[in-house]
Amino acid sequence: MDGMKSNPDFAAISAVLKENLDLCGSPVAVKIVTAPEQIPDGVPEIEETVRHCRMISLAREGKVFYATDAKHQCGGGAWALGLRAKGASLKSGEHYYKLGKYESVSSSRRTMESVPNLPQETYATLYAPLEKAEFAPSVVLLFAKPKAMLKLAQTVLYRLGGRIYPQFSGIQSVCSDATAYVLLNGKPNFSLGCDGSRKFSGIADEEMVVGFPVEMIEEIALHLSTVVNAAGSKK
Repeated sequence: MDGMKSNPDFAAISAVLKENLDLCGSPVAVKIVTAPEQIPDGVPEIEETVRHCRMISLAREGKVFYATDAKHQCGGGAWALGLRAKGASLKSGEHYYKLGKYESVSSSRRTMESVPNLPQETYATLYAPLEKAEFAPSVVLLFAKPKAMLKLAQTVLYRLGGRIYPQFSGIQSVCSDATAYVLLNGKPNFSLGCDGSRKFSGIADEEMVVGFPVEMIEEIALHLSTVVNAAGSKK
């Protein structure tokens, strides 16, 4: 499989995640594509122009597609995913300041300077429900309720223990928190969602978002049912 030495059974992994987490829809495979030849034959480009977070929802519902920069409606999302340069209003802090998110332009700018983003080397983003992925994803994203997120967090710690330190700022939750940060750091990241993703993506009010590096997803599936069915788990 392109991008991985191993060949995980993504359909089986998806089934385990759905069965144990009571998911609404599928886990989503996302690949950051840096050259056209990395897109599998027969995968179409999305016809509409929408945000990355909405693309995640479309894949969650069963669609397989890719999107070049021209198909990304959200400038902040396209920048976080390495598709285009950071716009002037994002760089200055004006964008989120004008949206009422911050007391000052400076506080908005400081936040934007800390938002994880991929280098501007991305040709396209590729999406599929995990069980239909015929490519090695860069990250796997899930929308789920807090109880399911609790089980995922416990599963992350099942083998080695420790603590989890989520990274988020209430903006760019799906594009940066759950995609760019995860790919850059090789760590899962849990995020509360953001106003944009909750307004445009289809993420429900009672759901959160998490991203996993693809290298972890097989181990998560291996231990998830043990954690969910542990004697100390709430049924």
